[in-house]
Amino acid sequence: VQLVESGGGLVQPGGSLRLSCAASGILFSFYRMDWYRQAPGKQREFVARITTDATRTYADSVKGRFTISRDNTKNTVYLQMNSLRPEDTAVYYCNAVRLSNGYWGQGTQVTVSS
Repeated sequence: VQLVESGGGLVQPGGSLRLSCAASGILFSFYRMDWYRQAPGKQREFVARITTDATRTYADSVKGRFTISRDNTKNTVYLQMNSLRPEDTAVYYCNAVRLSNGYWGQGTQVTVSS
């Protein structure tokens, strides 16, 4: 099983980024997909979720700014991040979950700074 995140980088406050997480080795459409993030010195925190039937859930801190989506034909989940703030700076991880199985990617760094 492999989850590979991409799309991170350095962006100015107010800017946008689109993260991708490509999955292999799993039946992607059967998995709930989550995004988490971890800032330096802080615990990993939930960001967004999309279920197998495309129900979406967001952390209050990103609601209205971030959008999660999935493309089952490409085995990929996306996180569109708009109106980025310095406090969004973190390593972003995707997580694939089905029943008692869970898999993590290696993370992609997002830095919001002027």
